[in-house]
Amino acid sequence: MNESFGTRLRARLDECGPLCVGIDPSPALLNAWSLDDSPAGLERFCRTVVEAVADVAAVVKPQSAFFERWGSRGIAVLERTIADLREAGTLVLLDVKRGDIDSTMAAYAEAYLDRGSPLAADAVTLSPYLGFESLEGAITSAVANDAGVFVLARTSNPEAAVLQRLVAGQVLAGAAAVNAGHSPFGPVGVVMGATLPEIEDSLTTLNGPILAPGLGAQGATPADVARLFGSVRHAVLPSVSRAVLADPKRLRTRTLYYRDECAAHLSGTIAAQK
Repeated sequence: MNESFGTRLRARLDECGPLCVGIDPSPALLNAWSLDDSPAGLERFCRTVVEAVADVAAVVKPQSAFFERWGSRGIAVLERTIADLREAGTLVLLDVKRGDIDSTMAAYAEAYLDRGSPLAADAVTLSPYLGFESLEGAITSAVANDAGVFVLARTSNPEAAVLQRLVAGQVLAGAAAVNAGHSPFGPVGVVMGATLPEIEDSLTTLNGPILAPGLGAQGATPADVARLFGSVRHAVLPSVSRAVLADPKRLRTRTLYYRDECAAHLSGTIAAQK
């Protein structure tokens, strides 16, 4: 029997420490790296990131939009990047933020969660704004494929605050209901920004992982993560992108810095520095 996503995530957190590193090959970053804004530049960027961080970050999170803009050539690079990360033993969280109903949601789930798909990831991000129940097909597929999902609850972008305050409680309740009885985590995680001034909803009954974006360039610090998520520090996965991607020569050093700082503030235990 294959291990569940929750079991694999717990093992990676225990082995590597609490950090997710984004792969966000924007035109600005490609230019900063002196790479062509092209599929070839995209591939060079991704291979460099994978080689630098795959063995020291618990999770790596490619942002699908930066690959999709190149059509089939970009998707081919995304497929190779996912394959490279999987070969390295890293968990892959594909940031796609999909959300739809019925057959469309089932098709998204087949694309990103079915083990036989070339885009299959360990987990994906989902948007609940057609109703949490609309995600049922993706959640069912995740469970069947020993994968996971992270549902947007309170993200790090400030313009979403008013809308997300209205629905965050429903998202958390829906996730907790699915996760009940699972160990060490259920298949449904949530996205809660590390830049939030406070967490207004209780997370203690979630029984799932919490992706906390906003570390670094958006202003959040490891101390902010510990302050916000102290009651569920065992389950939080801080996420950093631009702060480690800005300089290709410092990719690994910056990743280790954020990993170790997050582990220290969350009182985690990490393996010896590699």
